[in-house]
Amino acid sequence: MIKDKHKASVFFRKYDVCHKFSEISRIFEASRIPVQYIAMKHIIVFLLIIVVLAGCGVFPSSGQKGGGKEPEIFLVAEWNVQALFDGQETGNEYGEYREAAGWAAEKYAARITAISQAIPRMLQAAGADTAFSKTAPQTAKVPGLIGFVELENAGVLEDLARGELSKYGYFWTAFAAIPGASLGIGILSRFPLSGVRAHSITVGKETVPRPVLEARVEPAGKPLVFLLCHWKSKLGGDIATEAQRRHSAHVVQRRLRELKETEAETPVIVMGDLNENHDEYYRHSGKLLSALLPDDPDAASQTASLTVPLTASLTDRGAGSCSDFLVISGEKPPRALSFPEGVCALYSPWEGEMAGSGRSPGGSYCYKNAWETIDHFLLSDSLFNGAGWNFASCRVLNHAPFTAPDGSPNAYVPRSGRGLSDHLPLLLCLRDNGD
Repeated sequence: MIKDKHKASVFFRKYDVCHKFSEISRIFEASRIPVQYIAMKHIIVFLLIIVVLAGCGVFPSSGQKGGGKEPEIFLVAEWNVQALFDGQETGNEYGEYREAAGWAAEKYAARITAISQAIPRMLQAAGADTAFSKTAPQTAKVPGLIGFVELENAGVLEDLARGELSKYGYFWTAFAAIPGASLGIGILSRFPLSGVRAHSITVGKETVPRPVLEARVEPAGKPLVFLLCHWKSKLGGDIATEAQRRHSAHVVQRRLRELKETEAETPVIVMGDLNENHDEYYRHSGKLLSALLPDDPDAASQTASLTVPLTASLTDRGAGSCSDFLVISGEKPPRALSFPEGVCALYSPWEGEMAGSGRSPGGSYCYKNAWETIDHFLLSDSLFNGAGWNFASCRVLNHAPFTAPDGSPNAYVPRSGRGLSDHLPLLLCLRDNGD
């Protein structure tokens, strides 16, 4: 039996935070700065709320002519920062990040500095790409929002926000992790975050190991919903671990349907390290029903026996249902033409302009000298309707300091303290097309 744990929610007020959720009915009063802890049976959400208004993160686009209002640009980054542990040992750290292996607070501080200095260079790297610079504004300094994967705790986000990045106004953060887990996920934003909640799922007695962190921002007064993910790795084998990635897809699919029913026109962006290639189905010659599926008749036919009515309850749908995968498409707007009516599709830049364009090294992560496309932005159809925020462009940042001299990711080496991450960041550009 699958039980969805998705009713946890966080409501923000100006000077305090009210934490409300179904299983624990406590209310915590928050001070202005300290980290707050919101506990569920299976999830902990850590939030840092700073009430001071952030600096603007929406930039006028360049090169626009005419008498009307110029469109605006909103930039979003996704980055797996490769096991960003702090300088305090708690026992949950990986072996190479413990004092006995030479890890120290000084190395952590140096790493925070290196990552903070790299973030403004995201836009410098993107500017080297002529196609991207046509949509990304020259005035942009840093992304308006960053989704990080593999952070030890909320304090890491706080250190990033209060360090060299403080001049950019990243005053809002959110963090989520399973209690006892070594790493979690977090959002750093120049815009107020609202509707922050964590989603997870219990299958039998097992909870999917990593939650989905949801947050909402309203740059230029127009809403965007983000679902930040870190799905199960393939450690243990592709086939053996696929079920857990499909359970995570179930969580995302369920939330997409809920949002579609309640606010159909609000754009939704799924992002993070899904540990699944955009062409995973084809890499396994169609023999593995992966959590990410193409809009392909063969893939659709394989799911036909699993499909149950969309009106069925989440429990009745079970683990092997049409809600256990995400259909991705290179069409704009994305469509799931091969699947039953009601199955939504998401646009993947790996299927679109980043596919064989020459602007990408072929992926964001290199495993055994082979590129993989496991880091993602997946976009709902509302980002292609010509109103409000719409998709403009996306690219993988395959330039220094994110790459090594050979073009591979500039992986961090704990022993030497050199490098950044074994994943390349992705940078998404959205354009405000007006009402």
